[in-house]
Amino acid sequence: MTATTTAAPASDDSLLSRTVWAAKDCWTIVVQELTHLARQPSTFAWQLGMPVVMVLMFVYVFGSAMDVTGMGAGVGYIDYAMPGMFAMTMAFGFMNTAFPVAQNKEKGFMDRFRSMPMSPSAVVTGRAVSDLLQAVLDLATIGVIALVIGWRPGGTLGETLAAFGLLLWLRFALIFVGVYLGLRVKNTEAAGSLFAVAFPVGFISSVFTPPELMPGWLGAVAAWNPVSSTAGAIRELFHTPGVGAGEAAYWIEGHAIGGAVLFPAVVTAVFAVLAVRQFQKLGR
Repeated sequence: MTATTTAAPASDDSLLSRTVWAAKDCWTIVVQELTHLARQPSTFAWQLGMPVVMVLMFVYVFGSAMDVTGMGAGVGYIDYAMPGMFAMTMAFGFMNTAFPVAQNKEKGFMDRFRSMPMSPSAVVTGRAVSDLLQAVLDLATIGVIALVIGWRPGGTLGETLAAFGLLLWLRFALIFVGVYLGLRVKNTEAAGSLFAVAFPVGFISSVFTPPELMPGWLGAVAAWNPVSSTAGAIRELFHTPGVGAGEAAYWIEGHAIGGAVLFPAVVTAVFAVLAVRQFQKLGR
């Protein structure tokens, strides 16, 4: 793996100079990560494999027993489940960030970056941009599968684009969580165990089941899960049948679009700073 960075000129320490320096270093990391992905297509295939299997399993295996519309088991479940699947794919994506970050640290690449005259934010921002580009491809692939099995967005073109924008906003925020956790864990084995965190975040939500169908305490936890807010927001934007027709069981469900904007903003503000600081502390 090679990386070239450009140090900021010693004679020019202006804000513009530092910004250009950081942007160039960020782009170097982006190119490096995308080149690595292109040379190992099996990694990308593995990342897409789980969402595809989950779509087929929940829609066709469990979906026939789910009554989320009140009109009978299985009725309208594809329309309900697919927005949730989009949201869960974005939420689980933080594992696709944490594992390669931990791997790069374990193999010494992070130490190499730290020894270079590069912007300290570039490793974090470069990872964020490259992972966001991968997330666009993930969404496109899952979207095609959804269309093939019969799902259709019911909103306007603008609402549909806004829905996918909110999904990428969630993924963008969780990239910084993945970078921070990848830098914190000791090795790739520990990074793999983060699935124990990912599964509750993904499944204790409104992704596959409305929170009001869960026990009271669990339903409250699921309703206030940021993944639920994103899933609920895009269901509104997709005009999913039965969504928004009655009074919401939980306050946050009635303000899903606001939650889908606010929750990722808070996560980004907190974990972007933590991730950069954790990178700066490596090896101390």
